[in-house]
Amino acid sequence: MTKRNQSWNENKYNRFIKEGRGQGAGKEYKPWLTIQDFPSMGRVSRILGWKSGRVHHLFSDLQTRYFYMLEWEDAVVDIREHYPLMHLEDTIQHKSDLNFKLFTDKDSGYPYTLSTNFLITINRADGVNLHLARSIKMASELEKKKTLERLEIERRYWTEKGIDWGVVTQKEISNVLAKNIEWVHSCLYSYAERGFTQDELIYLGNSLIERLVDAKHSIRKITADFDKEFNYDSGTALFVFKFLIASKQIGIDMTNQIDINLSNPIIEVKTRVTLEEVKRKCL
Repeated sequence: MTKRNQSWNENKYNRFIKEGRGQGAGKEYKPWLTIQDFPSMGRVSRILGWKSGRVHHLFSDLQTRYFYMLEWEDAVVDIREHYPLMHLEDTIQHKSDLNFKLFTDKDSGYPYTLSTNFLITINRADGVNLHLARSIKMASELEKKKTLERLEIERRYWTEKGIDWGVVTQKEISNVLAKNIEWVHSCLYSYAERGFTQDELIYLGNSLIERLVDAKHSIRKITADFDKEFNYDSGTALFVFKFLIASKQIGIDMTNQIDINLSNPIIEVKTRVTLEEVKRKCL
């Protein structure tokens, strides 16, 4: 499928506003940009989010990895990607040294609506929600003048809004952690495709947990034996194992690549959560 026309003008801006882009929160949020709008330097992804219950549009592997890390954090309650900096020049008070003309359409001359990669909502221990704005860049991009100008515009915008802003590069993103999260991520919402209800999946999870306590054999052998015992298709118990990790009913070192062939795996069985708590994690 071809990408849409990349030109930018007032009519297109008004259409975006009418579509509700950049508005709402949680499941109702619509990102200012989607993968259908513009090309990307990296691979694009559409991922159903745990936190939001909606599809997120991510423009690069780096954005995707950071997104997975946000999904894993319990304190994060909402993730809004490509959040627009509305009323930009009116918001920034000290702007005489900023070159906004760098960010205008070369044909129409109409200013682009800049966006920050992620606006993150965190629920603090005291119950108060706070917002963080994060821009995702490869470290090499920080050597480019136009990139630095844009980031300075973003910084001043969010400073005026009283919101913590920062830049995240590949140096702050753990590829191993992100890949491990990606490995288990879909299990919270794809169980129906395997013909399971939530109750059935939770029952299987509890049964598998009993076999994981003080496990001596590898995860591959434990899950293969489980499939044979219950006459399930091969791979079913491994899916349940992933579900237990994703729903945080068991703990495993996510900072090292998960190796299902390793004997004597170190698995922490968490305090048994209630049926309602597990169901809330399922989409």
